Amino acid sequence: MEIVAHSTPSEPVGSSHNHGTHSGIAWGAVLGGSVVAAAFYITLLSLGAGFGLSVLLPWSSGVSLTKLETGVIVWLVFAEVMASALGGYLTGRLRVKWVLIHTDEVHFRDTANGFLSWAVALVLSVSFLLSTTASMWGADRGQIRSLTESASSEDVVKPHLYYVDKLFRSDRLETDRNDAIARAEAERILAKGVHETQFPVSDQDYLSRLTAAKTGITQAEATRRVSDVIAEVRQAEETTQKAAGRLLVWTFLALMMGAFSASFAATLGGRHRDHVHVA
Repeated sequence: MEIVAHSTPSEPVGSSHNHGTHSGIAWGAVLGGSVVAAAFYITLLSLGAGFGLSVLLPWSSGVSLTKLETGVIVWLVFAEVMASALGGYLTGRLRVKWVLIHTDEVHFRDTANGFLSWAVALVLSVSFLLSTTASMWGADRGQIRSLTESASSEDVVKPHLYYVDKLFRSDRLETDRNDAIARAEAERILAKGVHETQFPVSDQDYLSRLTAAKTGITQAEATRRVSDVIAEVRQAEETTQKAAGRLLVWTFLALMMGAFSASFAATLGGRHRDHVHVA
């Protein structure tokens, strides 16, 4: 394979003018490529969310990490690679032509500029996603605050309320519903106990007695119910943590693929810019 560069040098190789006063970073091309890459990446994420992969958007409400599937991972990698490659190619193609520079040095500079375009695009994308998430979260908090001001204390959404409700389920329609204090206490016990290596026996016994008193079931049935609920809470949190871990690992791999794609595409764009043909 022979690489032939069609250029007409006007100064000797190694000229101090060429190496001493001209930066190897084409910032105009880097910024242009990174902006396009960031915009295209956000567009692809939005398209993926439109296909039903709403976990891709961090401000999507009601989305659990446990819904992470192969389709989400594939689209995440695809969006990163495609956007990075586009930004890198534009960076290499739009840069100013470097004359009187050795071919190996041109290759290195193109690779470096492509990597820089990926890094800037990453910063732009993360900044946009974080700012949008913050604004959406602020709006949601305002709505939640306005709703909770008019709601009773037992209507406030809290992480473990579902499991507390499950503890206190009863077939007795005449059961006193004014049990906010007991529910709040049970929620605090659950929230503390499930994060410990072993659920405290005293707390588990207390929850069993409290459940039996509130629901009218036997003590043995209450003990079994408490054990089942504790196991469900632990399983739910463990599943969420594993899904979050898988998402972080695949995000890292997607970013590394994006960095490689941007660097390689920048060298390809630079060759096209300089009319370099591979024979």
